[in-house]
This record gives sequence, structure tokens and C-alpha cells, in this order.
Amino acid sequence: MGARAAIGTTKGLFLIDDEEVRGPLFPGEKFAAVAFDRDGFMLASSTSEHWGPTVRRSEDYGETWTEHDERVIAFPEGLEWTEHWSGTSHPAAVVQVWQLTAPDAGDTMYAGVEPASIFRSTDRGKTFELMRGLWDHPQRSEWYPGGGGLALHTILIDPRDAKRIHVAVSTGGVYRTEDGGETWQARNSGVQGVYGVDPNSEFGQCVHKVGRDAANPDVLYLQNHGGLYRSDDNGDSWTSIADGVPSDFGFPLVAHPSRPQTAYIIPLDYALGRATPEGRCRVYRTTDAGSSWEPLEKGLPQKNAFITVLRDAFCGDGGDPLGLWFGTRSGHVFHSADEGESWRTAAEYLPDVLCVRAIPA
Repeated sequence: MGARAAIGTTKGLFLIDDEEVRGPLFPGEKFAAVAFDRDGFMLASSTSEHWGPTVRRSEDYGETWTEHDERVIAFPEGLEWTEHWSGTSHPAAVVQVWQLTAPDAGDTMYAGVEPASIFRSTDRGKTFELMRGLWDHPQRSEWYPGGGGLALHTILIDPRDAKRIHVAVSTGGVYRTEDGGETWQARNSGVQGVYGVDPNSEFGQCVHKVGRDAANPDVLYLQNHGGLYRSDDNGDSWTSIADGVPSDFGFPLVAHPSRPQTAYIIPLDYALGRATPEGRCRVYRTTDAGSSWEPLEKGLPQKNAFITVLRDAFCGDGGDPLGLWFGTRSGHVFHSADEGESWRTAAEYLPDVLCVRAIPA
């Protein structure tokens, strides 16, 4: 198989290595965010109904784990946040970690959490600090929770400049910083609003996932709650690229890490249906930046397959050729070793899959 994968589910963490499935690790806990690299480092965030969110660390691909005595990702004491719907203020507390980025060469990592905010670590995930620029943004009071909560679920660091970062908030939209997080600007022009949001609104869009093009970092792809878009100017404006797919609704989006103009999505029936259209499991690929799309279905179920794939349950492994992985809410994990041309079942009958991360072995 030539790859390692970490599968976060509602009832524990599973690891796949050379076709062997190991787990559940920490059964009963909900794993929504995992990051790891080729050196064996893993950072995983889980949520327990009894103890709340926890961050665990491994240096040996999950053979052994260290759990910190104190909350690694936590708001400063005394900080409050206000619910959009009720106007009620509460002490700020991390409900769930939605996103963890892998460490860079300087050991910097980022975490996106609920209530929507971003934290930064400069010591490879041992400690995290709240980035106050986004927390104190004047538009924060107008953000409201999507179906999954008020989540900051996407973090993209510009490969040309580490101080330029895009994040996506459900439902605040896309925000960009040019100065390492001191200031942030909404970047949603052209993205359709939902839930009564004015389509011309500067913010408030229900963005599900954002990816960056391999060749041109100014090109971004965006899956919205109803809408599929591309930006050619680093998020300043967006245009629809939804022609050619059976539905413009979906959660995940994967941009190819090395092939220009190439990205993948898994469309779902719009909103309330939230399952693969026509009961057919198909991954759609564009190789021309969204001008056209082709279905990739070899090896995937094409009859009575009403499947749901969540925003972080689809990923690439960074290899060449690119390996692709996705997990379903019905507990199946599918893997392609040839950039989506063909698929096989890597695991089945797992709990509800929330996130999938993979690297070449």
C-alpha cells in the first residue's frame, strides 16, 4: 500500500500501516483533528463527553503517547465570548479542536478550534498561544455557528510567505492575514451566502473547505455550503466553477500538492440530503482549475451507496503519484494509490469517520 493513515472517528483513533488496521486507540473519544509527519511525530486532539478536549502527542507513529497534564490549547483566563443568537456571554473554553497543521521546518504548528479561533505553537505542539488578532476582530460578534458549531476548520499558510495565512470559519467565511495574524480581512467577494445571508455580504458565508493550487499559490479552490469556487487573486474575489458536477454542495476539497490546476471534491446531495447523489460514490477531479470535472469511480460502490464524507475525512498523502484517502460516516475507508484512477477498501465497519490524514510510508 505504501502509505500510513490516521483515521479519527467518533469512538477512537485508528491507524493503518501496510494494510494493517490498528485500534481503536482511546476508545469512546471523538478524534476530529490529527497531524503527523514522516519522522513519526503525531499530534491528535480528541474530545471526551466527560473530560472535554485533550491533546496527545506521539513520537513513534502512535505506539506510545504522552498526554499533557494541562490543557495544551486553552484560552487565556478571564477571556469571554458572546453567543450570536442569545447575546449571552460565557467564559471562553475550547469545545473542540477542528484542525491541526503538521509542523514546518521551524517547528511551527497551528490549531483551529471552536469557538472559532486560531492558536499558534512554535515548539512543535508542546504549547499553543491564542492569536488575538482574529479573536478580537470586530466582525466576530456577527459570526454564527453552522450545523457543526462555530468552527475554524481550515488553515492555509502561503508557501511564499509564512506571515500570509488564510483561515475558514463556519459561518464567518474566509479571512486572510498578511502580517502573521496581527490583522485579518474578510475575503469572500463572490461567494454565495446561505441562511439568509446577503450574497453581497463581506462575511457570513458558510465555507466548508479551501485548498491552494500547487503551481500558483494565488489560486485557491473553495467548497461552500452550496457553491464551488475558484479565486485567481489569493482570495480577493471568487468565481463559480460548479458546472459539470452533480451537486455544488459538499464538505471536503483536496488540492493536488504538485500538479497544477488539479483538485478533488466529493459532491453530496444539497443540504438536507447530504449523501452521494443517485446512491453512487464518486470522487470528482478537475485538471483545468475547475473549467471541467470528471468522475472517478473505479472500485467505489455505484449502487445503493448513500455515503456522507465530512470536511476533513478526505486527504492526499503528499506522495508522487498522489495517494488519496477518504472515510465515510458509515465507517468505510477508501484508498487510491494512483491519483484517484482506481480505489480499494482500506477499512470497513469503523465508527463514524471524522478526519483522515496520510503520508507515504
